[in-house]
Amino acid sequence: MKSIWIACAVFVIGLAAAPARAQGLGVNAGVSADPDQFYFGIGYETAELLERLRFRPNLEVGVGDDATLITANFEFAYRIPVNKKPWSVYVGGGPALVISNSHDDTDAGGGFNILLGVAHRRGLFTEIKVGVIDSPGFKFGVGYRFKG
Repeated sequence: MKSIWIACAVFVIGLAAAPARAQGLGVNAGVSADPDQFYFGIGYETAELLERLRFRPNLEVGVGDDATLITANFEFAYRIPVNKKPWSVYVGGGPALVISNSHDDTDAGGGFNILLGVAHRRGLFTEIKVGVIDSPGFKFGVGYRFKG
């Protein structure tokens, strides 16, 4: 349980250290496979670091399948605008810290996510993630980013 609190502290410190030009805090929820869970989370998206490239750290909690997963994801997303439309497509990925608790046994490991999504300029987004190593194998979620 101590490692869960350490991971949460590292994530919060990371949010506090984000640049002032940040684009906003967001929330999301969805389902995952391998393990089969419902998840919810909170995340942050920065302004462009390079042209169209943004940093999107997020923390997700998955429940179900006789386990609880906490994942701290450190993802980058490259946005591809759709001409004259309020929507953009994004692709990206990044490493993850995965903390698993099942039957009073807690384990921490690393993972990596690859993501594909669409986002509306007013904040609504939906995405799929494919994870490897200790990350959930597949996630589908929707969310909303509050612009700062």
